Amino acid sequence: MRKRALDKSDNRTGNIRADGRKRRDLFELSVAYGLILIALWTPQPWQRWLSLVALAWVVLATCYSFDGWKTMGFRAAGFWASLWVVGVALVLAAGAVFLAFQLKTLHAPTPLTLIFRRYWAYTIWSLLQEFLLLNFFLLRLLRLLRGKTMAAMAATGLFGFAHLPSPILTAVTLIWGYAACLIFLHYRNIFTPALAHAIFGISIAITIPGPVDHNMRVGLGFLTYRPPRPVQRSQIDQTVSTVAWVMADAPTRRC
Repeated sequence: MRKRALDKSDNRTGNIRADGRKRRDLFELSVAYGLILIALWTPQPWQRWLSLVALAWVVLATCYSFDGWKTMGFRAAGFWASLWVVGVALVLAAGAVFLAFQLKTLHAPTPLTLIFRRYWAYTIWSLLQEFLLLNFFLLRLLRLLRGKTMAAMAATGLFGFAHLPSPILTAVTLIWGYAACLIFLHYRNIFTPALAHAIFGISIAITIPGPVDHNMRVGLGFLTYRPPRPVQRSQIDQTVSTVAWVMADAPTRRC
């Protein structure tokens, strides 16, 4: 009898702790996503400051509710097994480049080595964006919702909604976001999704003219975009904005 009573007491304690963790997850997620949306739809210079506030909140919440490096995918295990994802991204990017060359919309910097100099910062942004999607959103939604599929769909929906009103980026992120969630859940490695994200983003930047995708801006930046010159099918001066939250234009423009 005493053992059974102790078991019931332990179960109640465990349920209370689980409920408390869920409430904290919901609070952290809601505040972070709210700050991101507010920053996206706020004009400069306030957008930059709000973006820093959102980043600070994400860092603090991550440190307070630390899930562990292994759980967050910051590990070597799973990298080589999931490297095929990067290969698929390279093949798709090559196809996009070939199509853009045929349509005369390709505006890749020359020589091609300038791609690494111009877009290295975007690779870092890609890791940050995958961290938000896979670590901050997905891991919390896994505890809030029932089943991995529901959590992946919810995280993808949040990720895609943040890219409105850009039709191109919203469509791409809905497709890639869901795929990235499934890949992450299977291999539990964040680096291959981040590399694939960078490849997709750079391929969009050099194959779609700025006046078409508004230099990959989202939120208020998409609506207020004005092309620096008359609309052309090919545009050399292409900058890439952050995909999850635009602080203006991402620092990818290089001399």
